[in-house]
Amino acid sequence: MAPSFALERQIAADGFDIIVGFDEVGRGSLAGPVMVGAAAFLARNLGEAQTAMPQYLADSKTLTEHRRESLYEPLQAWVDGFAIGSASNAEIDEWGISHALGIAALRALDGVERALGMGSPGDREMHGFDARRKYSGTWAYTKHDPLQHAGGLRVGAILDGPNDYISKALGTFEAPAVPMPAQVRTLVKADAQCASVAAAAVLAKVTRDRLMEQLAREHAEYARYGWDRNKGYGSKAHREAIAQCGPSDLHRVSWHLA
Repeated sequence: MAPSFALERQIAADGFDIIVGFDEVGRGSLAGPVMVGAAAFLARNLGEAQTAMPQYLADSKTLTEHRRESLYEPLQAWVDGFAIGSASNAEIDEWGISHALGIAALRALDGVERALGMGSPGDREMHGFDARRKYSGTWAYTKHDPLQHAGGLRVGAILDGPNDYISKALGTFEAPAVPMPAQVRTLVKADAQCASVAAAAVLAKVTRDRLMEQLAREHAEYARYGWDRNKGYGSKAHREAIAQCGPSDLHRVSWHLA
């Protein structure tokens, strides 16, 4: 079955103006950043979005790489706004994976809200990954002009999985100053059931896969680990390369790598 907007409609009926689906990618990788995708829909647009849902949208884990790639551009044109938040391998080593996920998700929420016009006018430009922090930061985009009268809007969120790591990270020293905190609902297998989460999952997965492939393609010191094939995950070849060459500056050195 294709994902639907059933839960998103329930959240809209509860009085929320913006619904944001979240999903993560890279949690179990040995190298590179963890990323959290955020796909936002205005409550008033859910009916139109349901009708225009891109064909073949589904749980990203059930899609082939080719299918995910083919959905990447249509999804960007379909959602009202999206952002990909990232936490670097160094941040994962310092904070642990759960807090790193929370910060990445808040970076995504901050980015998508500001792109939609919920921040100050000077904050509405797109954000890019900070190379100095090794791929930590946010990409954000909206197809609309910034919302008018954005103040006071309520934001509801759906997070894939059983644990609300977003609310736990809110207000911590590392967290961005999100214009409007979201009320988060968690749902196991939300990426298979909720269209907003499914979109976030595909956008995050393709973004991270492309980054890992680019790193392997452009840097010999990363190519030897086979990231163009394993995307940083713990394949046999990847672990053997770590054992032979040692970890790179993008490996999560607090993890058991080889």
